[in-house]
Amino acid sequence: MSDNILKGRGAQKNVHNRFFENSHEVLDEYLNFCEAEGEEADKNKTKYIEIFPKTFVNKVNSPDVGMGYSANPYQGCEHGCVYCYARNSHEYWGYGAGLDFERNILFKRNAPQLLEEKITSKNWVGETIIFSGNTDCYQPLERKMEITRKCLEVMLKWKHPTGIITKNSLILRDLDILKEMAKLNIISVNISITSLSEDTRRLLEPRTASIKQRLKTVEILSENGIPVRVMMAPIIPSLNSHEILPLVKKVAELGAVDVSYTIVRLNGQIAEIFKDWAHKTIPDKAERILNQIAECHGGNLNDSNWGRRMKGEGTISEQVKNTMAIAKKRYLKDSKREPLDTSHFLELKNPQLRLF
Repeated sequence: MSDNILKGRGAQKNVHNRFFENSHEVLDEYLNFCEAEGEEADKNKTKYIEIFPKTFVNKVNSPDVGMGYSANPYQGCEHGCVYCYARNSHEYWGYGAGLDFERNILFKRNAPQLLEEKITSKNWVGETIIFSGNTDCYQPLERKMEITRKCLEVMLKWKHPTGIITKNSLILRDLDILKEMAKLNIISVNISITSLSEDTRRLLEPRTASIKQRLKTVEILSENGIPVRVMMAPIIPSLNSHEILPLVKKVAELGAVDVSYTIVRLNGQIAEIFKDWAHKTIPDKAERILNQIAECHGGNLNDSNWGRRMKGEGTISEQVKNTMAIAKKRYLKDSKREPLDTSHFLELKNPQLRLF
């Protein structure tokens, strides 16, 4: 591992925003000057910036991700997962996909109000809304802002079907709301666990909850009747691909009702970020991992073809697929996925339905 690792960050560099004509480069002369003067060239601080969107719930058009609508209280994510597909979206806000994504966090204080306006609008029929389809709704800033909690209060008030995707144990703070939603069958939680190794977690996902905390989260949610699915996303060949069987076994023992997975794909600017990270943090494995990722995507680090991009193709992808099938058959054979109930919301929104 290189001595020049930025601690607490996934990306180890900033990358140029492709929408900008000019780029910013840190020259060796500047770094040498800072060292000679005893100054920090990079303070590595996180900035929190309020934004004021006019809408909050987004239609998801991709057929691969298994959701119709998503809602993201935050843009950018301090968790810093180096592989995160959402990094590219930060360019639309005027930032880079590298360190900017982790260090410039945009928050939407007006999200609960916008959410209630959306679900009470005339034509809304109660389709499940997922928090978050892009960045983690329980990232560190949520502890202070409580935007996600306030949104869940809106969803419970209207008895609206809700999904959550997170890798942060902070979700347990909202157990009181989640238990009430579970009684109505209007909540489903997805906990992202990419590895059982804390060393791997620290490298890939530096500011996320520990593996121990995430496993405990699966257990506590399950014990409280809240359906929990685990997402092994992404699977990275030669890094965590050997963990499929033990991971599925472990989360099944803790009460998870299902496990899903994706094969890593390095779309857009993420390829440059990931390659830089790999050579700095795991130099002895870097080329092997990159070559195997490319093997899963027809020789490229990215694949944008719907229906193929999330699972990959070729020998390695087939091995992953078969191993996951064996794991689920062995440890999750009795699992069921019950659809969330929209009737409570529809009756509340339109009481006349009770007459029929």
